[in-house]
Amino acid sequence: MSLSKSERRQRIKFRIRKIVSGTATKPRLSVFRSNKEIYAQLIDDVNGVTLLATSSRDKGVNLTGTNVEIATEVGKLVAEKALKAGIETVTFDRGGYLYHGRIKSLAEGARAAGLKF
Repeated sequence: MSLSKSERRQRIKFRIRKIVSGTATKPRLSVFRSNKEIYAQLIDDVNGVTLLATSSRDKGVNLTGTNVEIATEVGKLVAEKALKAGIETVTFDRGGYLYHGRIKSLAEGARAAGLKF
């Protein structure tokens, strides 16, 4: 029985989520990647609340350049919003995607803007 790409990603995602969890002081930085856009949100799993969210569709994101460059911009934007909200450290949830390409550039952009994980 072979799994489809989305079923395989779901299995990996559940495996990661068994371990990675966010609190109010150290939320989970969850990443979702669609074909066109990339989304990031900080989640407090204890209370079940999304603290803040940003994406490549936000007004502050420069949409010129490659998808990897746009993902870096989104990472910087989520880090700026988090630091403004008083959040300095997060746990990174790659959402079942490989740590490569847009996911990696988002993480590096967030680190470059001062977020620790």
